[in-house]
Amino acid sequence: MAVQLDEAAVKRPPRGRHGGNPPPGGSRTGRAGNGAPYLLLLPALAVTVVFLGWPLVKNGLLSFQNLNARQLIQHLTEWNGWENYSSVLGSEHFWRVTGRTVTFTLTNVVLIMVLGTLIGLLLARLGPWMRLLLSAGLVLTWAMPIIAATTVYQWLFAQRFGVVNWILDRLGWHAMADYNWTGSQLSTFFVITLLIVWQSIPFVALSLYAATTTISKELYEAASLDGAGAWKTFTSVTYPFIKPFLFATTFLEVIWVFKAFPQIYAVNQGGPDRLTETLPIYAFVEGVGNQHFGMGAAISLLTILILLALMSYYFRIVLKQERDES
Repeated sequence: MAVQLDEAAVKRPPRGRHGGNPPPGGSRTGRAGNGAPYLLLLPALAVTVVFLGWPLVKNGLLSFQNLNARQLIQHLTEWNGWENYSSVLGSEHFWRVTGRTVTFTLTNVVLIMVLGTLIGLLLARLGPWMRLLLSAGLVLTWAMPIIAATTVYQWLFAQRFGVVNWILDRLGWHAMADYNWTGSQLSTFFVITLLIVWQSIPFVALSLYAATTTISKELYEAASLDGAGAWKTFTSVTYPFIKPFLFATTFLEVIWVFKAFPQIYAVNQGGPDRLTETLPIYAFVEGVGNQHFGMGAAISLLTILILLALMSYYFRIVLKQERDES
């Protein structure tokens, strides 16, 4: 008899939460719950499609047109197929600008990540008041509008009344008294790089400092007891914890520097002699400046493709490193 009862208990259908049978339609409720996250994402996706996707489609259509001032005035639509792309890809100037943009991006990102990481680690070691003071300075730097910051740098590096030239002259470099910082390619890029690095360091430093707050102090104490120095402590304790943040911030900084426009254009409009043009400046000069709007649209789409290729290569390196470590 006991065996029969046990078998009946095994075959008995599962009860509900309060001892009763499960409510009918429970599986439908589960399916509805599984779809709830996607429903919540729909507004954000709709906004993304409207404000990013649609302009990208319009720009793509524009890149296949011959659209100049005459076509705009007469409201003409002249399709020219792949002519804009063939002209751009066959231009030696485009490839020079592409190489210059990649070099400029890599140089800035390396400086930003190295200096930002060092300042982030410094924040973790400072006392409360000094940390608060430095953090406030970083936040104010980060919050400063790009055009306002660029205007300040233009004033600092002005040829006749710039503070930098005045200081260098007082320190004994009298040849720098009236030096034109935007008169050559290297000096112009120096000013632009200094500006972009100065604007970008706060984001990296504050992000990495926040990452260091998640590291247990016991790990540092254990490393100290083992006799680990500063570099060994960083590589064995700090770096494994902040590595995901380094990868994420590097990804964001590559995008931000690669598409930098107002700093470069406001400093010298891609000059002198178009020697400091990057791909965003090149697309603007050809599209708006020279009123070759179809050509500018083609350059902007090629810029997006080049950026996607760079980021794909970066992700490939990151994934390979993670596979090797696992």
